[in-house]
Amino acid sequence: MAGFLKFLLRCLLRVLYRVEVTGIEHYHQAGKRVLIVGNHTSLLDGILLYAWLPDTPRFAINTQIARRRQFKPFLYFADLYTMDPTSPLSVKSMVRFLQQDKKAVIFPEGRITTTGSLMKIYEGPGLIADRSGAAVLPIAIEGAQFTKHGYLGERRRPPKIRLKILPPEKIEIPASIQGQGRRKIAAKLMQDLMYRLAFACYDHDRNLLDAILEAAGTFGRNRVVLEDIKREPLNYGQLLTRTFILGGVLRNDTQPGEYVGVLMPNVAAGVVTYLAMLYLERVPAMLNYTTGLQVLLKACETASIKTVYSSRQFIENAGLETLAEGLQQHVNLVYLEDLRDRIGVKDKLLGLLRSYYPRTHFRPAAKPGDPATILFTSGSEGTPKGVVLSHRNILSNFAQARSCIGFKPSDIFFSCLPLFHSFGLNIGCVLPLLGGARIFLYTTPLHYRVIPELIYQTDASVLFATNTFLQGYAHHAHPYDFRSLKYVFAGAEKLQDDTRKLWLEKFGIRILQGYGATECSPVVSVNSQVRNKDASVGRMMPGMDAYLAPVEGINKGGRLVVKGPNIMSGYLLHGTDGNIRPPGTERGEGWYDTGDIAAIDDEGYIDLLGRVKRFAKIGGEMISLTAVEELAGAAWPNYNHAAIALPDKRKGEKIILVTEYDQGNRKSFQKKARELGYGELYIPRDVVHVREIPVLGTGKTDYVTLTEMIQNQAN
Repeated sequence: MAGFLKFLLRCLLRVLYRVEVTGIEHYHQAGKRVLIVGNHTSLLDGILLYAWLPDTPRFAINTQIARRRQFKPFLYFADLYTMDPTSPLSVKSMVRFLQQDKKAVIFPEGRITTTGSLMKIYEGPGLIADRSGAAVLPIAIEGAQFTKHGYLGERRRPPKIRLKILPPEKIEIPASIQGQGRRKIAAKLMQDLMYRLAFACYDHDRNLLDAILEAAGTFGRNRVVLEDIKREPLNYGQLLTRTFILGGVLRNDTQPGEYVGVLMPNVAAGVVTYLAMLYLERVPAMLNYTTGLQVLLKACETASIKTVYSSRQFIENAGLETLAEGLQQHVNLVYLEDLRDRIGVKDKLLGLLRSYYPRTHFRPAAKPGDPATILFTSGSEGTPKGVVLSHRNILSNFAQARSCIGFKPSDIFFSCLPLFHSFGLNIGCVLPLLGGARIFLYTTPLHYRVIPELIYQTDASVLFATNTFLQGYAHHAHPYDFRSLKYVFAGAEKLQDDTRKLWLEKFGIRILQGYGATECSPVVSVNSQVRNKDASVGRMMPGMDAYLAPVEGINKGGRLVVKGPNIMSGYLLHGTDGNIRPPGTERGEGWYDTGDIAAIDDEGYIDLLGRVKRFAKIGGEMISLTAVEELAGAAWPNYNHAAIALPDKRKGEKIILVTEYDQGNRKSFQKKARELGYGELYIPRDVVHVREIPVLGTGKTDYVTLTEMIQNQAN
């Protein structure tokens, strides 16, 4: 009877949701005593597992869920055990059951997700796995959250549901650890396993545009996803129509696989151009227009870029006519405005038709490991390097971020970091496009008075920025401007304590600090509402490994070296004829040396101490310039500060502190340093006052320009 019922359920679910199951061999590998854990996406989860698991294990479900009428028929066929995840008696009962070499299913979240990503993980499942000695079999459920049985809202068309059974694991804790300590470790290990499971839910081994097309199908072509300063919202259908029209017009300008420059600001046309390059299977190279002509030309030479797409209106409004003239002498600079005459009625009709059947029309030839995007380093340390990110790199980082942070399709991303910046492109644009969220693009992050007002008007819920920008917004914003913000993330530079306190006190918002690099697509670690530790940059993304390489003269921490599916394919270096140099260290290929000094605590939280090149060697001691800047922030809060190192004949190097606080002096800095227990080596030789510390277009402090300014003043 049970077998026949399972057969009927499978047939019905395949018809309704095209259910796909992989990894069934791992179920048989797990053995007899097995704790099956899954992410809780919908009311269908138990039925899906009941239908496809070879045996009929006991299902442990939340008492509130068990009362729902949808579960009444299920009670007659499945072995259900209602449990309170916080109850010690429930835990003990489940442990005794598993110790009889039985199988049980439990959802460690205890409740169905309301965000699409993981909810809070209870301690009970970790304790059950530890005390029972059972193998833990993770099963990732993807797609069911978008049905009417999930809590994200019903979608226009039933989505495809995927069940992915992962290899079994063991919760192993040394016998010497007992009591509360063992309980915490068991909970942490189960939490880490669940984040790896959530990462495995998403299929990141495919083409980037193909994934965006799937998102459009899941959320519906009428869902609004993009808006810029013109305040003309675009839905998926309109965005794809423009993409296919532009792609059709540009098809004969370049060749498949060619690196093509995109020189555009944060406007809808920039996103359309980027997507059109993906549609044509060209590799968009996002060019930084703030670096100056010579650096821009070097970037084009590095990637052998022959064609660059831009906007005449953008060039004129930004005052970049000289740069455009110089660029035009070396590459074919094409203005999007000049393409209008090439777009006919046939092109428009074809673009519209293709937007209705995009998955049928677009059959990608590019493989997941092929280049998808090129971003460039700033060139501050010499010729800019091209960072080659594959389709798999970008989609892996989306899956990692989605598993850790509860973004919802109803969120509105305020994206003001430029598209040539890895956070601006991949996190501020690609991530919400893949997740069905709405993006509001703004052309520059430097308008401190305008941006708070726009966040207020657009009801934005997610903001990414740097410490410098966040401090500027806070000073000029009304306390009510940020009422709609749920997530504020700081990256690219260290978040200062005074900025954190200012946002908490003025707006009641806790800034979540993260860490990343262009070479990592870009997110490496992040704090979240579930996992957060102030002053750290969070825990490593699931699917990543790391180690600390020792650095001479530095006792605490070491150089952070990372590896994972989001690590770049490699560098394009100037003068190497387009050969991609993959990352690697003494441990082999695939490891990327971030160049940052970090420490990792017992819970896995990363504390950034500064870049290797942001240390001064004074009297044989390595002094962190980042620490000096933090001291300045403690002494003179709510102002920007920057520390640089200059040569010194007597001690090797000397520290110069540059500050926007015109009352700052060496004596008051020294007093604060002594209060906080810092030695004399952290006291700068001189304190220099400036009206405004220069920043790069990405929001980071421009230390190269700053150093030149101070050296010129000294001369």
